[in-house]
Amino acid sequence: MNTLKTNPGRFFEDYTVGETLIHAVPRTVSGGERALYHALYPARHALYSSDEFARSCGLDGAPLDDIAGFHVVFGKTVPDVSLNALANLGYAEGRFLKPIYAGDTLKTTSEVIGLKENSSKKSGVLWVHSKGVNQRGEVVIDYKRWVMVRKRDFASAAPETVIPELQNVIPVADLVVPKGLDFTNYDFDLAGEPHRWGDYALGEKIDHVDGVTVEEAEHMMATRLWQNTAKVHFDVSARPDGRRLIYGGHVISMARTLSFNGLANAQIVAGINAGAHANPCFAGDTVRAWSEVLDKAEVDAPRVGALRLRLVAVKGDVSAFPLRGEDGKYLPEVLLDLDYWVLMPV
Repeated sequence: MNTLKTNPGRFFEDYTVGETLIHAVPRTVSGGERALYHALYPARHALYSSDEFARSCGLDGAPLDDIAGFHVVFGKTVPDVSLNALANLGYAEGRFLKPIYAGDTLKTTSEVIGLKENSSKKSGVLWVHSKGVNQRGEVVIDYKRWVMVRKRDFASAAPETVIPELQNVIPVADLVVPKGLDFTNYDFDLAGEPHRWGDYALGEKIDHVDGVTVEEAEHMMATRLWQNTAKVHFDVSARPDGRRLIYGGHVISMARTLSFNGLANAQIVAGINAGAHANPCFAGDTVRAWSEVLDKAEVDAPRVGALRLRLVAVKGDVSAFPLRGEDGKYLPEVLLDLDYWVLMPV
């Protein structure tokens, strides 16, 4: 007798609001993650590149890049949350609570906080609240996201609709500044740019100038690095158009690292207020980025300020700062719209 031992993934009707998902395979990170992250992306922020620079800013050494840590925590969730997803729709209330250092072991749990069947009856939207925890039981990253998930049986009854209330913006008081962070002796020459927190004006838009053409091999290497097993990123038969969908996190990392040109001193990602993967990205697309300054705030740390930014990744021309059309919908060339908080020297 054959016994089914493989896992086809969960479908929309398999979830219940309030249940906790314990995700498999804890991950111990090392300097290898940093090196490979810097090989895959144009990552140059000094705090994450140099132990000595990080120590001069009051930290124990250079942590893993914040977004790389996010990918590790996120990747754990994929087999249980989005293996059968049609699209990863958005993020909210993402907070970076502890730096992640080489030698830390991360694991992730998620709570189902919302469900809503789509009008087509073929899929539904699933909301989860995920937490990444280190070996000391400390929550390092805490965020919420929602995905569109296929139904296994179109005729199956839909679960009761529950739509969670999510904050549009994380209050500054809820941002966590890494213990010991002090920019009093910050070296702007070594960081690469002279621009301080006070040099940025509300409403200012920054063209990050550079672009990177996405390759199949690099995308799949990155996605495997984060142990993201979503079928649409690897299997060309998983999509009707026969194309591999570039992992949204790959676009986030590309845009964040491209933003170094103009935001070299935006050293630490403190929170993700909102995020949307506006349009799909495929191999051959050239990703460029621009940012808009949305807000500024003081924080309780020596010579440290918080800057709220909109980071937009596009394929095509950035000069007109494309975002939405007259109908309010994202323009087809827009790949990512990310609203986030960073910490930088005052």
